[in-house]
Amino acid sequence: MDDIQPADIRALRQQGDIGAYLRQQIAAGRARKTTPPPDPSPPEPGHVPGTWPAGSQPPQPIPAPPPGAWDDALHRYRTGTQTGTRCECPACAPRTGSHPDAA
Repeated sequence: MDDIQPADIRALRQQGDIGAYLRQQIAAGRARKTTPPPDPSPPEPGHVPGTWPAGSQPPQPIPAPPPGAWDDALHRYRTGTQTGTRCECPACAPRTGSHPDAA
């Protein structure tokens, strides 16, 4: 009985079973609290806790911009020759491993 209706309660009272029903519900609730959680699944073979998963590596640091990149970007901005919204140096290139847009 998951969805008990008022008519069900009336029937239990008329039959004198309401006390037994409530005791059964309390016992079921207590049993859920005392049931130990299931054992976690076994770790994958070769997994070392606290390390990167096999076949992956931590993100690489963003490379430093080459010398003169700021001056070049400022010149492109002032002359209106900037082709995008980002600097065009290798550190800002979308294919850099640590860039948010890297594929």
